[in-house]
Amino acid sequence: DLDRIAALTVGFSGADLENLVNEAALLCGRENRETVNMESLLNARDKVVLGGKRELIISDEEKTLVAYHEAGHALVASQLPTADPLDKVSIIPRGRALGVTEQIPEEEHYNLRKTYLHDRIGVMLGGRAAEQMMFGEVSSGAEDDLKQATRLARHMVTHWGMSEKIGPVAFRRGEEHIFLGREMTQQRDFSEHTAQIIDDEIGALLKGVEQEITTLLQQHRGQLESLAQALLEKETLEADEIHSILT
Repeated sequence: DLDRIAALTVGFSGADLENLVNEAALLCGRENRETVNMESLLNARDKVVLGGKRELIISDEEKTLVAYHEAGHALVASQLPTADPLDKVSIIPRGRALGVTEQIPEEEHYNLRKTYLHDRIGVMLGGRAAEQMMFGEVSSGAEDDLKQATRLARHMVTHWGMSEKIGPVAFRRGEEHIFLGREMTQQRDFSEHTAQIIDDEIGALLKGVEQEITTLLQQHRGQLESLAQALLEKETLEADEIHSILT
């Protein structure tokens, strides 16, 4: 399925694609197969992007927590109108992650609308919100989600003029260095009062989205539980399996 491979490798260079196919061939060799098939390419892509599978001894309690966390991401992604379509959900540990929810954009995004960004933050916070709803507390597993959500909310407020309170103003605050791939400290060009307003707006945006997501999960609690139980049984669910559970 070349369309799916293309969607899963957005941003790959020619060398990245070569590495992907080479990794798929190595996987085939280890399994004594003579041809590289779609499964080989998908497994290779997961290894290249997410890291290799980790052999961890995880307690049933922690595995259940991870299952509900990923089910929260997946359920929110399936319900929000502008969220990217789901590709698969897995609770198999890879790299630093104990689980992963993958989405495939239907097309490459060059202009990001406010509604799309809002829903993207919603999906990021879905795992944490599911933990809070099901277990009455949150875990450290949402660290990366919170980093990404906060970074996106900061850009919405300070770079893209998407805060009604601040208005159409762009502020220089830790511009990302295109070569180093990280933010560089820069002297800000606004006052302490404005900095406080920016922080308040970022916090209000994230808390507002979290409240909406929590309400959404409460309305679809039965589907959340069904999805989590299916993950505990199969560990990985493809898009068609997720769709059949949620419909």
